[in-house]
Amino acid sequence: MANTNVFTGAHGTLTLAPLDNAEGRDADSVVSAYEIQQGVGRVIDIQVFVRTDLEEFHEIGRRYATSLHPGNIHVSGRVGRAYINGALLGLLLGRKSFIPSTVEPFVQPAFNMTIQLKDPAVVGQAQLVVSGVKFQDWSFRLPEDEFVMEEVTFKALAVEIIDIEDTVTVGPVFVD
Repeated sequence: MANTNVFTGAHGTLTLAPLDNAEGRDADSVVSAYEIQQGVGRVIDIQVFVRTDLEEFHEIGRRYATSLHPGNIHVSGRVGRAYINGALLGLLLGRKSFIPSTVEPFVQPAFNMTIQLKDPAVVGQAQLVVSGVKFQDWSFRLPEDEFVMEEVTFKALAVEIIDIEDTVTVGPVFVD
């Protein structure tokens, strides 16, 4: 199985896929203009966080919780990039970053991010699909003696793992 492989950042690729709605069409405009639909180059330090709200139930007289109840799931993350060309800022601000006279309301671009891990030396690959992504923050650093870096943080609707071995998707089978 591919998910037993050990990968490094050199095995990773990040691609963006705009959604089929108004937010996705605005994202597609930016992605197409900057030609980043096939791969977001010069990316470093991709992080995806998944946090679940668990509510503990404590009975009177007990020190440990007697049950955990699942709550909301929060998906977020960050991406660093050694390049500045306006694409990531455009994906955060949308039309307003390119046409200052744009009037409210305007949509914020949304898209799916696929992080693909594939080592050519071993069989199989893993993909992490983060769907409904919207950038939350954008920053850029201009250090004196190092590379110019930009960084974005994002929030997303969901995350899915796809484990592929010899072109066949593998994984657990859940019984209802």
